[in-house]
Amino acid sequence: MENLIPANEFCASHNIGISFIRSLQENELIEVTTIEETVYIHSDQLQELERIVRLYYEMDINLEGIETISHLLQRISQMQDEITALRNRLRLYETNDY
Repeated sequence: MENLIPANEFCASHNIGISFIRSLQENELIEVTTIEETVYIHSDQLQELERIVRLYYEMDINLEGIETISHLLQRISQMQDEITALRNRLRLYETNDY
């Protein structure tokens, strides 16, 4: 349980309702763990969750928009990883030519 943060503590510190966390879970934007009726957030999702909170509350982007943004950011990250892998392969061929 050391990597789990009680959702009610996160909500209290960000002035949001627990229903928002449940909505994010229902829309598969975050994963939560429930232990003895207490909802916990995985610590590795905190950065993503804080980004979502900013998009929703500060920029007034609805959950559908956040889903789209999250999907696009994941695709960009995958493409950046693919570009890095391709560059590494290209370097391998370039060094073998000399």
